[in-house]
Amino acid sequence: MFEKKMYIDGNLVGNSKQYDVCCPATNKRIGSVAWASEKETHQALEAANNAFDGWSNTPVQERIGWMIKLRDEVVANEDHLRKCIHLEMGKPWNATQEDIDSLVNSLTFYSEEIIKREPELLPDKDGTHTHILKEESVGVVVAFIAWNFPLLNLAFKIGPAMAAGCPIIIKPSYKSPLSAYAIGELCAKIGLPKGVVNIICGDDEVVGDTLSSSSIPSLLTLIGSINTGKHIMKMGSSTIKRYSMELGGNAPVIVFDDANLELAADIITALKFGNSGQICVTPNRIFAADSIKEKLVNLIVERAKNITVGHNKDMDIDMGPLIDATALSRVTELVQDAIQNGANLLYGGGKPNKFKDDGYFYEPTVIDNVKPSMRVFKEEVFGPVISICNFNNNDEVLNEANNTDAGLTAYIFTDDQIIADNCANKLRFGEIQINGVKYGIDLPHIGIKQSGIGCDCSHLALNDYLVIKRVTQSLS
Repeated sequence: MFEKKMYIDGNLVGNSKQYDVCCPATNKRIGSVAWASEKETHQALEAANNAFDGWSNTPVQERIGWMIKLRDEVVANEDHLRKCIHLEMGKPWNATQEDIDSLVNSLTFYSEEIIKREPELLPDKDGTHTHILKEESVGVVVAFIAWNFPLLNLAFKIGPAMAAGCPIIIKPSYKSPLSAYAIGELCAKIGLPKGVVNIICGDDEVVGDTLSSSSIPSLLTLIGSINTGKHIMKMGSSTIKRYSMELGGNAPVIVFDDANLELAADIITALKFGNSGQICVTPNRIFAADSIKEKLVNLIVERAKNITVGHNKDMDIDMGPLIDATALSRVTELVQDAIQNGANLLYGGGKPNKFKDDGYFYEPTVIDNVKPSMRVFKEEVFGPVISICNFNNNDEVLNEANNTDAGLTAYIFTDDQIIADNCANKLRFGEIQINGVKYGIDLPHIGIKQSGIGCDCSHLALNDYLVIKRVTQSLS
């Protein structure tokens, strides 16, 4: 059993109120975390606020030293961290490695990137003054972390915050708090300066709203849903703050008639069935050209049939469960709604028989003849459901692909560079992936429209954590 404490002001803090964490693969309790109240929330805010002057003025090389110490402890405690994720998420064991690697890579990347930020000397047209642009820490950061990749999402926030000299309060989701709390244990172990990192979890309307509405944070950052983003911005409007938010997606995939269909089927199924489809950038609507649709569908169904569902650490598992009963119910409803309105169920569509009485598993599912009027087309599914539409007009399919408030990621498969360029120009998404897919801490992750503001990953993420100061001095 995992029994975890909060991490506030350099100390591990227990509480009489505990929150039980259950494994979504078995429905069994695997441990508990100390549950923050308004009291602990204010303690974390004060700790971060008190740490700001010292941490922001700590020499960059010294901050980097702390980042490397934390990174090395993550590596040394990899097995424990992976066990936390494996059980709190129900993730297949091999899938937990991505979270660890992301955290290691983030701490490494931003420790290297921050030293590249040099003051900029501006020319003076009259020759009477000197002008220097300097970058300084934005202030205290509050980071709300989504449950689907507990440490990957944490990594996207803690790396740039520490590098930029911003004390950070991390609020993990109550659905997967164990691994984040375990990072608090590592911060305590290395003796990280007080208040630099604080990790608490509690009721959203108590802890979350208190953090958002406080006058202490200068930046509120979130990985989560569009509705959650709107709520945080509303609560945060008590003072002027910055926001950096990666929100929901509704990614289209357009497969043209000249595409490599084997490649397209491989990428679509890998992204859609990886993490049980609980990924913001996962394909949500597959548009297949009429002439190749049947072949593409057959390739996708063939791959879906080969997906191994389960949770056993010692087995080669492709896909685990959904996160909870609410997620299972919602995915079930979306698929049933589509079928009732004319979609064709080609594979899956329910709970696997061998897990009838255990966990929140849902079969790899493929449905065809999906229409724009269906909920499964309009809503982010966040489950292992591939929805296939057809098209025969290139301009019309781009309009349909853009027919969403979300604007995170779009995927294109074609060997025609003119078509690829046209799609890249006309699709209203922050990321356009053509004939492949690649993500990394060094590559900007951007949402437009209702999918977010700001940027995660890459050197650009640091812009959210730094403010610009102009220093002008007379030469006379």
